Amino acid sequence: MTQDTNALLTSLIEGYNFSSEGLELGVALIDGKVEPTAPIRLPLKMLNRHGLVAGATGTGKTVTLQLMAEQLSKAGVPVFLADIKGDLSGLAQEAVASEKLTARLAEQGKEFAPRANPVEFLSLGEGTHGTPVRASVDAFGPILFARVLELNETQEECLQLIFHYADTNKLPLDDLNDVKSVISFLVSDEGASALEQLGGVSKATAAVILRGITIMQSQGLDQFFGQPEFDTSDFLQVRENGGVINVLELPSVNQQPMLFSTFLMWLLADLFEDLPEAGDLDKPKLVFFLDEAHLLFKDATKAFTDAIINTVRLIRSKGVGLFFITQSPTDLPDEVLGQLGNRIQHAVRVFTAKDQSALKKIIQTFPVNGVDLQEALTQAGVGEAVITVLDEKGAPTPVAWTKMSSPGSNIGPASPEVLDSNLKASPLAARYATAVDRESAREMLEAKAQPAPAPEAAPEQPAPAPQQESAPRQQRQPKAEPNPMRDMAVDAATMIGRELLRGMFGNRKRRRLW
Repeated sequence: MTQDTNALLTSLIEGYNFSSEGLELGVALIDGKVEPTAPIRLPLKMLNRHGLVAGATGTGKTVTLQLMAEQLSKAGVPVFLADIKGDLSGLAQEAVASEKLTARLAEQGKEFAPRANPVEFLSLGEGTHGTPVRASVDAFGPILFARVLELNETQEECLQLIFHYADTNKLPLDDLNDVKSVISFLVSDEGASALEQLGGVSKATAAVILRGITIMQSQGLDQFFGQPEFDTSDFLQVRENGGVINVLELPSVNQQPMLFSTFLMWLLADLFEDLPEAGDLDKPKLVFFLDEAHLLFKDATKAFTDAIINTVRLIRSKGVGLFFITQSPTDLPDEVLGQLGNRIQHAVRVFTAKDQSALKKIIQTFPVNGVDLQEALTQAGVGEAVITVLDEKGAPTPVAWTKMSSPGSNIGPASPEVLDSNLKASPLAARYATAVDRESAREMLEAKAQPAPAPEAAPEQPAPAPQQESAPRQQRQPKAEPNPMRDMAVDAATMIGRELLRGMFGNRKRRRLW
């Protein structure tokens, strides 16, 4: 080894020598050779400082995700991740050792250890092998719902008025038909005056929103909204064999990317609103992986982007770690990227001038410690990554060109038998499997629209017999004099209470009692 190589190896050994528990990501590559004496680790206590897993398609991001999820589960930390390609169900099934796998691990000084992880399979809507995850439109909130409908800012403000009317009149918005009913009522002659003082709902804007909802229904997307509503605290399960890995099946994300990415954000926002403050923990309560993260910011309004940025900044205090999964760090706003201290960067493919410009920006975000980042980021093979994380004191570790380790679970889909048995044993399936259509806004407005039945004629009553004089009745208390200032204060307090029911994204902060 040259003097520079020795210095790099020493810095990596010292930089990743943590005393606390951590994830074993792999071992360092120096001059193209595996260095088993330099394991690359990530401290558990730093996982709520958030992170990034990036890289071009086919460079190994999915296996890295599986490796991290498995080790988190083993450490007793629950995990949430989305399975977009259908490759992550193998987490529930032990891998079978192969000559190639055994040799790869032996090169790193490790032995193969098969592991089947505790997994809850979830699906948006009626999935084949997953418990349905639903949200009421009411809980989703106007900001996220406007994002799904791809409304502009003016239309979003109108939608917020519609939610405001439903809130104040105790009309539960369970599904898409409930929203359509409230909108139709507010543009009718009877309902037009309800929001007149706040600007009202124009028929043109109402038509845009109704058209968007109708298109969603025609595409079968109404199954994502309804009751029973999924309780995100169910993500926090820990069993005897480790933290539960919650795998959300997203088989048709390419058809409706905006809906799926926004739904993931709702799950995260719901967790943020419900979890208590936790401070710095030895290990997080949950690690949440946001796949296809670039979709969150595509054509997003400033209000929506700001809400994401604030959530990223604040949710670490709730004991939740976030990892954004995307092809390039440049897909994310700088305000978000600046919060991601743990970086796992797989290979970058450079084919155009735009790609070259992006590569320069990526290189500038890494510390400098002797690794040729231009070479590492463009020449890294499949299953290799450039890594820097936060050490136990919160300082960035030296950059390490890393040969990633391998999970003990099956890489690829699990067998149908494993999927079926897992669903049958799920404690959540019985609670959420069957959709419930309770009385909500649509039924209430339909009942209101029905004409009142004519009163029946009362039968003739005989004249009352004279009664003996009884004790004098207690006099009714005189009606209180009207007090405009007091009434205004009550109205203001009531309004403040209602406003507190909605969180950063306009999502419902706690369950209402109708």
